[in-house]
Parts: sequence; structure tokens; C-alpha cells
Amino acid sequence: MTPMDSPATQQQNMNKQQRVEFIDRRLAQLYPAPPVPLDHSDPYTLLIAVLLSAQCTDERVNQVTPALFARAATPATMARLNVATIQGIIRPCGLSPQKAKAIKRLSELLLADHAGQVPETFQALEALPGVGHKTASVVMAQAFGLPTFPVDTHIHRLAQRWGLTRGRNVVETERDLKKVFPEHRWNDLHLQIIFYGREYCTARGCDGRVCEICRTCYPQRKHPKKIRKA
Repeated sequence: MTPMDSPATQQQNMNKQQRVEFIDRRLAQLYPAPPVPLDHSDPYTLLIAVLLSAQCTDERVNQVTPALFARAATPATMARLNVATIQGIIRPCGLSPQKAKAIKRLSELLLADHAGQVPETFQALEALPGVGHKTASVVMAQAFGLPTFPVDTHIHRLAQRWGLTRGRNVVETERDLKKVFPEHRWNDLHLQIIFYGREYCTARGCDGRVCEICRTCYPQRKHPKKIRKA
């Protein structure tokens, strides 16, 4: 961190462009090559892992998927399992009844409609059971390299703390982030913000006045940042 980036030397709150440039630069310094946090071996296992990560930690998903993929790591083998078997394996991830049904049905649809392959379009992905826009965005970015900016509730929270959006939901926040950051940075920034949030700007550990980025962007902020829930 350079002296000019130090919170102690920042007397005025940054304007938006200054915040964008500092955040982009600092996150790239902290996480120059952010890894994909969900363990997977191909687009299909990534799709299943992302689906399981809804309202569940990546760490827990990575504990569960080895047993699941040992039984079924392709749409064909997954489709042959019954829902109860899938549910028994993924139960620690939460919402297991809905997720198990979605995993079996989407596997059947991949076989019936996509020759057993994960489709490479948002429209086709979002038509699959259990696959919303955020899940589709992660798959498009991490499996196929398409520039996307998946936004979950955690990124939504940090983007508000950092003055990058006034979005009322993740859809509006995604739109705002895509406007201020260059397209070639979207996929890495998605991961970098996640890792920074886990390490420094957690829901309970920072209220908009504690972590380095919050203090640097808003050195004059006196009160906790109120967040619009997604």
C-alpha cells in the first residue's frame, strides 16, 4: 500500500471515480489471481456446486460434493439416482429437498435437450430448474470465460458500503458495477470482492468504517453505513 493510499493521509472522502480506481487497484494487489472457490472438474460439476452454494458456504459445498460426484459426476449418472439418494448426500448444504429435485431434473433436461452438455447461453441455463441469473452468471464466467459480474447479497452489501451503487437489489447493483468497472475486470472482480468481504469487510466485522477500503474511501464517515437489503 502506497502512502497516498493510506487511510491516515486521506482527509476527504473520495469521489466515485477515485473510489472505483482505488478499489480496482487494491483488490488486484491483494488477490492478483483469485481462484474459483468451488471445487469442480468441468462445467457440469461447477453448475451443481454453484446450485448447492445457494444459502450455503462454499466451504460446506466443497465438503459435500466429493461424495456426490463420486456417485454421479455427469448428467447421465446423476439422472439415474433417485431424489432421496441425492438429498441424503447434499443434506448438509441446506434446502436439500428443493436442491435434490432440481439437480435430478436439470440433469434429465441436459440429456434430453442439450446432448448431456451444459449450455453456453444465459437463456438456456436459466431455463434449468434451480438455476437463476446469479448461478448462470457464475457458470458463464468460470466455465466458459464470458465476462459477467455475478452479484450476491455479500457483493451487494460491499458495493453499497463503498459507494458504488444505490441499487435496491442485486439486479440493480450488478448493472451499476458493470457501468463503473471495465468489462475485462468483471470476472476477477467478482471473486476479489468475495474474498475481500470474507477476510476484511464481513457482515459483522465492518459497518462501513472499519476495513481498509471503507476507511480509505470514506475517512470522514462517522456512522455505520445503512444497507439496503437485496
